[in-house]
Amino acid sequence: MTHHHDHRHDVTSNLTFDEKLIKILEHWLKHNQDHAHTYQEWAERARAHDLLQTGTLIDEIGEITRGIDEKIKAALDSIHRH
Repeated sequence: MTHHHDHRHDVTSNLTFDEKLIKILEHWLKHNQDHAHTYQEWAERARAHDLLQTGTLIDEIGEITRGIDEKIKAALDSIHRH
């Protein structure tokens, strides 16, 4: 006999769509910022191991990531202005 566990442990289930979207965007922003910090550390480590081009490329990944941060913030702002 198979037991189905069908109730959800999703704390956001009672939120409006806008509230859920804000939560997920804030979650993405935090993780994106964590990644940007990690990229900076690893770019420095790469350069310390004479992998200069690799360090530069990882720095560029960090710049792209910061651009994504700006898009996430703009998405959050667009919800608040809705």
